[in-house]
Amino acid sequence: MGDPINLISQWFNNLLLGWGLGERLVAVLSLFVGAAILVTASLLTVVALIWIERKIAGRLQDRIGPNRAGPFGLFQPFADMIKIFTKEITTPDGADKVAFNIAPVLAIASVLLIWAVIPMAATIVGTDINVGVLYIVAVGSFGIVAILMAGWSSNNKFALLGAFRAVAQMVSYEVPMVLALLVPVLLARSMGINEIVHAQGTWFIVIAPLTALIFLITSMAEVGRAPFDLIEAESEIVAGFHIEYSGMAFGMFYVSEFLHVWTIGALIATLFLGGWRGPGAETWPILGLFYFYIKTFIGYFVITWIRLSLPRVRIDQLLSFNWKFLTPLTLVILIVTAIADKLLVLAGVERWFYVLVMLAANILIAWGTVLVLKALEPKRARARQEFPPRPVAVAPKPSEN
Repeated sequence: MGDPINLISQWFNNLLLGWGLGERLVAVLSLFVGAAILVTASLLTVVALIWIERKIAGRLQDRIGPNRAGPFGLFQPFADMIKIFTKEITTPDGADKVAFNIAPVLAIASVLLIWAVIPMAATIVGTDINVGVLYIVAVGSFGIVAILMAGWSSNNKFALLGAFRAVAQMVSYEVPMVLALLVPVLLARSMGINEIVHAQGTWFIVIAPLTALIFLITSMAEVGRAPFDLIEAESEIVAGFHIEYSGMAFGMFYVSEFLHVWTIGALIATLFLGGWRGPGAETWPILGLFYFYIKTFIGYFVITWIRLSLPRVRIDQLLSFNWKFLTPLTLVILIVTAIADKLLVLAGVERWFYVLVMLAANILIAWGTVLVLKALEPKRARARQEFPPRPVAVAPKPSEN
C-alpha cells in the first residue's frame, strides 16, 4: 500500500492486456492516460491556488479575502470559471487568426510540458531523461514565443509594445537563470532531474544558497510576478500583450501564470530542497509525494509573499538589475562553485567539510558583493546629482470660474 499509484497503473495495464491488446499498444495507452491525469491534476491545482492566493493576500495585506461564495469563499474560483467559460471569445479585425488562437494554447503547454520530467516520488515520474535541465529550459522558452505571437498577431499597438517589453524582460532574465541552473547540474554531475534529486544527501540550498536565491528571483521575472510584473503592468500599457483576448482565450494566459508559479515552486523543491526525498520516502512513495507537495508549496508561498509585499519596479531598473548585478554575480558564483567543487573532490574531504566550505564560499561572495556595492555608492550618488530625474509634468487644475 506504500505505492498505490503504481498498483493502479499495473491493474490498468493488466486490464488492457486482458482485453487482447498488444503490449506496445498498452504501453502507449498508459502513457496517454498518465499524461491526461497529470494535466488534469495540474489544472485542478490552479483552481485551489487561486483561492489560496486570495486568502494569503487578505491576510498579508490586512483585508478581506473571498468569503461570500460558499464556506470560506471556496466556491469563488468555480464562480470565476463559470463566468469565463460563458464569455465570448472574440478575434479582432485584422488579426492573424492562426497565431492569435495558438498563442494561449502554447502559453499553457509550455508550463505543462515541464511537469513531464519532474519526479514527484521515487516511482512517480513522467519521463526520466538524462538532459532534463536542458529540456526544462527549452520548453520554458515556448512561453516567450507565445507572448510574442499574442502581441504581434493582435493588430494592436499596445499589445505589440507590451509583447516587446515582456520579451525583453524574459530573454534578459533567462541568462542568469540558465547560469544558476548550471550549479545544481555541476554539483550533481548530471543534467537528469532524477539524478539531481538523488545527489542531494545534503540539500543544494545549503551548499549553494545564493544560487537558489538567484533562481527564485529570475524565475519570478520570467513569469512576470511582482515586483517584476511589467509583462502586463495594467496601469502602464493597458494589460500588455493579451489586451485583445477575451473569454477562455484570456483564461488560458491567466491559468498559465498561476500554474507557472506553482511549477517554479516545484523546480525549487526539486533542484534545491531534495525533491521528494525525506524520511521513509523510498519505502513509501506516497510519503515522498507528500514531501514534494509540501516543499513545492513553500516555494509557492515565498513567491506569493514577495508579490504581495513589494511594489513594481521600472523597466530600466529591472534591466539594469539583471545585466549589471545578477548576471555578473551568477557568473562569479558559477566559477567559484566549479573551482571549489573540483578542488574539494580531488582532495577527498569528508562530506561535512565539503558542505561547510561551499557554504563559506557563498557567504564570502555575499560579503564581497556588499562591499563592492558600498564602494560604488558614492559614484552613483554623484551621477544622481549630475543627472537628476526629470520633473513630472502636471496638468494645471481647471479654473473654478
